[in-house]
Amino acid sequence: MPQKLNGQRIALFESRLAEEISALVRRCGGVPVCVPAVREHRRSAGREMAAVLDRVRAEPSPVFVFSTGVGASALFGEARALGREAELRDAILRGLAVCRGPKPVAALHKEGITASIRARSPYTTEEFIDALAQVDVRRRMVVLTHYGEKNPPLVVALVSRGARLFELMLYEWELPEDTGPLARVIEELEGGAFAAAAFTTQIQARNLMAVAGEVGRKEGLLAALRSRVLVAAVGPTCARVLKELGIPPQVMPESPKMAAMIRALVGRLAEGSPQ
Repeated sequence: MPQKLNGQRIALFESRLAEEISALVRRCGGVPVCVPAVREHRRSAGREMAAVLDRVRAEPSPVFVFSTGVGASALFGEARALGREAELRDAILRGLAVCRGPKPVAALHKEGITASIRARSPYTTEEFIDALAQVDVRRRMVVLTHYGEKNPPLVVALVSRGARLFELMLYEWELPEDTGPLARVIEELEGGAFAAAAFTTQIQARNLMAVAGEVGRKEGLLAALRSRVLVAAVGPTCARVLKELGIPPQVMPESPKMAAMIRALVGRLAEGSPQ
């Protein structure tokens, strides 16, 4: 990426890939300030996992639905903790694995499993439901691993087609334990200390606004993000939630990937005005 940012400060809210996204900004001559807005809290789901494995033994061709790479890895982690990893792998291999995007595909690959069906880009719920339409789920056991919170449209789509649905919530999205750093970034955004703010998930935007409300800076933050600060969203789901929050993003890449978002953001900042 060309050096175009000339020391401009970019607010980032990523947690798992904080170093990677910060490096992308530095490579373009910018100053990344990455303050995680989300904490992924692993739930203890041994009992639910054992029940699923018990039931899936008698299933000739179960369907496993993976929304995220974290969820896929967590599923295998729960099975390992029970000493039943081989059972899980065998069940997936004799059935189907349907993945929302490249991250669960990669997580399954590490476990020696090739995804049967993959949703197309930009990997929103709509594309995921379209991918699942290729599968006859009627009276079939379907194991759905959620991603931080439940996905009601996906549940409705599966149940309405006759699936025998088993839902697993292996981790939840929560606010960071210490929201002080987020509060300080909100104050700086309001004060004009950042050229841009980039969001890689919709929950980052929701949590940022929640903290802004708690510290009495919601209206000031909204005003800044609507005028002085360039706002980038990684993809259509993130962009939709930003709009619902009253923050129409000015940047969204064609491909819903972190590097593509930073390239698009750099190009827009190089043009001058954030609006």
